[in-house]
Amino acid sequence: MDGDKRPDQLDSPVVAKLIKVGSRFNTRLYRLTGGRVGGTWRIGAGLRKPAPVCLLTTIGRKSGQPRTAPLIYLADGDRFVVVASQGGLPKHPAWYLNLQANPHVTIEVGGDKHELTARTASPAEKAQLWPRLVALYADFETYDAWTEREIPVVICEPRG
Repeated sequence: MDGDKRPDQLDSPVVAKLIKVGSRFNTRLYRLTGGRVGGTWRIGAGLRKPAPVCLLTTIGRKSGQPRTAPLIYLADGDRFVVVASQGGLPKHPAWYLNLQANPHVTIEVGGDKHELTARTASPAEKAQLWPRLVALYADFETYDAWTEREIPVVICEPRG
């Protein structure tokens, strides 16, 4: 962490509510259009194209119900890599806590669904993947600077 401070206005309850509503709206649009709408996120600093978005579905650790989050992902062979950055907030996102309780997840890319097992990358794996993730979406580096917690990198691999 380089000491950058997360802007206070980002921690407003109004911002949190807008993010939650926006995520639900994005998920609906993504599914309705097979990812044609909501399948990418804005262009990051110095990048030429938007970052790809998948829908990650976990099982709620408390509710037992499916919970879906739109996330930027890195395709790595038959694996999908996602980042539990949550915009640099001090706590891990709920989806990350859910997959720790139950690692069986589904990732949707466009109209394709993948049944996967999720795990937190080892420190060596994270060190290898992090530069590729930042090249995909430069704001991951900013989020890392905004938080004291270790931002998990999650590898989702085919089951079996």
